[in-house]
Amino acid sequence: MLLDLLPVSLRKYLQMSKRQRKSEMQMTLWYMPIIYIGLALFLVAATLFMDLFIDLAPYTHEIFHFSASVTRTLVSTLIGGILTLSAFTLNSLLVVLTTFSGQFSPRMLLNFISDKQTQHALGIFNGSFIYVLVLFLFIGSSEKEIFVTVPVVTIALAFIAAVTFIYFINHATTWMQVHNITYSMKEVSEKIIYKTLREDLEPHRIINPGDLMEKERETATLVKVNKSGYLQLVDYRAMIAEAKKDQIIIELHSQVGDYILEGNLFFSFWGPDVTNVDKGKYMNMIEVGHKETEIQDIQMGMHKLAEIAIKAIGNDDPKTASNTIHQMAELMLSVDSYITFSPYLADKNQQVRVIMKEETFEYYIYRGFGFIRHYAKDNHLIITEIVSGLAMVAESIDQTKHEVIWRFACNTLDHIERKLIYELDKTFLLEEFYRLAKITNHIDGYREIERKFYPSANENV
Repeated sequence: MLLDLLPVSLRKYLQMSKRQRKSEMQMTLWYMPIIYIGLALFLVAATLFMDLFIDLAPYTHEIFHFSASVTRTLVSTLIGGILTLSAFTLNSLLVVLTTFSGQFSPRMLLNFISDKQTQHALGIFNGSFIYVLVLFLFIGSSEKEIFVTVPVVTIALAFIAAVTFIYFINHATTWMQVHNITYSMKEVSEKIIYKTLREDLEPHRIINPGDLMEKERETATLVKVNKSGYLQLVDYRAMIAEAKKDQIIIELHSQVGDYILEGNLFFSFWGPDVTNVDKGKYMNMIEVGHKETEIQDIQMGMHKLAEIAIKAIGNDDPKTASNTIHQMAELMLSVDSYITFSPYLADKNQQVRVIMKEETFEYYIYRGFGFIRHYAKDNHLIITEIVSGLAMVAESIDQTKHEVIWRFACNTLDHIERKLIYELDKTFLLEEFYRLAKITNHIDGYREIERKFYPSANENV
């Protein structure tokens, strides 16, 4: 009943899981400013208490003594000054957001808004403005003649606000630089990999599934989704613990980031006794919403990086696309380091309890580089950078992934125009491909590719 009285914009936060609520609040502009406003109100109370009740004038030097009229003038003047700085900051923020949306990706807006430096800068401006505004309300009717703490703290906050304004402008211009944007996107994706895939899943992953209760699986109970949306979050630990209690195995038919319609198959479960299993508690462990989130979805981070490269290709900016490909290659190393490509999650007794939708390294390679190569088409410079990135990945990655990387690279070259390529472009492309072939031990395959580009090169040998 109480939830129904709250606005929808606030009610939705109370209906989220703790993890999702924290993520959503960090991506809003009002989260950090509210904290700073609360600190500002506390500072107002502390400042007035020091001046009105303790009276520090007898214990301080005369240089810190301000008359009541001067103090009121100082505070009233700074109200307008701090408000002006706040207005310039918000205007700069809008310019940055417009630039991001137009030149890079609209999905990057939340990354800048949720950035800690951005949040703290906005919080300082809002907190400082509320401080001087509320303080002026109280000192305006005060009969005290000498103030010490009020003017000193007010001047200090004005100084902090001025420095913060310079810092924010520098932060915004630095953040907008391409190499910082791509690096930030890669860092976010690596955090998702470490937090979700390593901490949440890796302790429970096993390669050999063991007993999957195949006989009971034939009569598995099917559960359908009751609302349409994106699969945003799965509480794997709680699901494994409850499945162990109920002695069942759960199979998820979608993965985080997938869009599912009402009535689609959500998950299924089976076991020796499923008659008393509460489907609702497992439904509550899976969150479905109207938008994609990055909490557990590494694909979304990859899509952001890919979109930057695609926009750069469309804007004839090969250097930006090249930088993005390098960051994507580094992200592939994190995927290989932190992920065991097994869909089986087991309890402490090594009994499988959750079966996820299977993913492979080939799937992540496609998600990372596949979109870029599609829009690159016959842009041989970008194709060369992709092959170079794949060669770097192959050199640093486990040899079991070499075949996947080689097939992807070969497939990339199968669909580019060979007749309309400059000689030097052809030379550099084949040099990178030879490097990849040497690393993956496919020299014979490279010879075949070389003959496609130079069909009569060895006819007289």
